[in-house]
Amino acid sequence: MKTNNTPPLAVSKRTNWWIVCVTALFSFGAGSIFVAHLTHVEQVRADSNQVFELRVYHAVPGKLPALESRFRDTTAKILAKHNLNVAGYWVTDGASASDNEFIWVVAYSTPEEGKKDWEAMRADPEFQKVVKAEQAEKLVEKVDVTYMRPTDF
Repeated sequence: MKTNNTPPLAVSKRTNWWIVCVTALFSFGAGSIFVAHLTHVEQVRADSNQVFELRVYHAVPGKLPALESRFRDTTAKILAKHNLNVAGYWVTDGASASDNEFIWVVAYSTPEEGKKDWEAMRADPEFQKVVKAEQAEKLVEKVDVTYMRPTDF
């Protein structure tokens, strides 16, 4: 008859090591599945009924920070007040001639609705103050506007 000459303490340490490894692997696997479920990203698709307007403001050299401040502190609130839903604001990043660009996208349900909202905003006394401030201290050299519709894919 063969006897097990392994001391009981060594068996206990080896068993504990396997328990720790299996527990760690199980925890890692469960955590990975959980995180994958939370971070599952659906394909982003624009609402086909909306109209988007891409606006690129070419700031006077050195005036981009002032233009950003104007939008942050005043213009963004006026736009929201008149249902001009801004999808986001961006500035270009890099060392090129386009470093003075302030880019933003606004969305509205129909072109007619957008036109009505823009007209209401332009008539707003608060916005008229912004226009006067722009005339006093010119921040924008040129504005490019592009109207966009979503594709079907």
